[in-house]
Amino acid sequence: WLGTRVYLFDQFLFEIHRFHSYIIHFNQTRIYVIIKHVRFHPTIKMNYIRMKPMNLEKELIKKIDSRTKPLGSLGKLEKVALRIGLVQGTLTPELRNPAIIVFAADHGISEAGVSAYPGEVTKQMVINILNGGAAINVFTRQHNIALRVVDAGVAGLSAGLPGLIDARIAGGTKNMLNEPAMSLEECRRAIESGREMVRREAAGGCNIIGFGEMGIGNSSSASLLHHRYTGFPLSRCIGRGAGMSDEGLRHKKRILKIVNSKYSPGSPEEILATFGGFEIAMICGAVLEAKKQNMLIIADGYIVTSAFLAAHAMQPDIMDNTIFSHLSDETGHNAMIGFLKGDPLLRLNLRLGEGTGAAIAYPLLQSAVLFMNEMASFGSASISEAVRH
Repeated sequence: WLGTRVYLFDQFLFEIHRFHSYIIHFNQTRIYVIIKHVRFHPTIKMNYIRMKPMNLEKELIKKIDSRTKPLGSLGKLEKVALRIGLVQGTLTPELRNPAIIVFAADHGISEAGVSAYPGEVTKQMVINILNGGAAINVFTRQHNIALRVVDAGVAGLSAGLPGLIDARIAGGTKNMLNEPAMSLEECRRAIESGREMVRREAAGGCNIIGFGEMGIGNSSSASLLHHRYTGFPLSRCIGRGAGMSDEGLRHKKRILKIVNSKYSPGSPEEILATFGGFEIAMICGAVLEAKKQNMLIIADGYIVTSAFLAAHAMQPDIMDNTIFSHLSDETGHNAMIGFLKGDPLLRLNLRLGEGTGAAIAYPLLQSAVLFMNEMASFGSASISEAVRH
């Protein structure tokens, strides 16, 4: 009832079952299958085709454990290597054309004095990044990571600045004390813009991407999103941001408590529109697209992770592709990562943003890939496997 010709590449083994499905057993990198001359008996209905990766995780663990080292002795690097191999579907993963996209936008809530700095600092810092003088410039240069800077909605920033990608929705969000930060339409435009930025990187061969942010007042948005998406007490979601004083922190908590009580958004998208920022919404869209493109995604600090919360609420499987670069010193980041069941690579008390944590952690991901691909095995090195234990 079924005639088939199958071409197999990269050591895939295909088993074709007569009635309902075929199952893929594999231990290498990509699937290339051509099935021709298919004929179905008129009384037989093919209900579905199902593909199952049966042995990849087992084979990856076997390969990691067979390197010339005691079991588990490379600690988290072994878990990272496993994650990268699973995402890429191969025993020989590679990192290609890494990129970090920094999204910048202003926040209307900054008018309420919830930040240690005035709103115009957003524009000044974006210009500093464009001029190559910020921390994210230093670290991306150090590690040969492509850096993109996106104007998601910075007040007073001139269009056409060299190196600036213009995706502005407006000159900052609205003041949440008076009205929702964004309309639903603005939020959707921002999400789609973030997706488009990632599609561009994917078209250029990028398979690992991180995101950064710049925006005075955005820790207020992140705190409200943290509370709404996780149910974590708002008072424990609010931190000092860019270095507020004790009195400033008390004021910030008072303001955000008022804002939180004003609105009752329902869907994840409505929550993001009500409390988010243009840059946070764009990062949310970027994360969703990076998952669609099956990229590795490096999460940064508190603000960026709030965008991951939004993306997770819309599509929980984004976490399959996500690696948390570090645990921020900002209040609440540990709870955020715990909610997402993440495990940060670094604990350096960072609280800068800009994607700096992602840039600093990138070499660790390189090390994870290199040890798996280049270390000798016990067999190839003629070393007793007794060392393994």
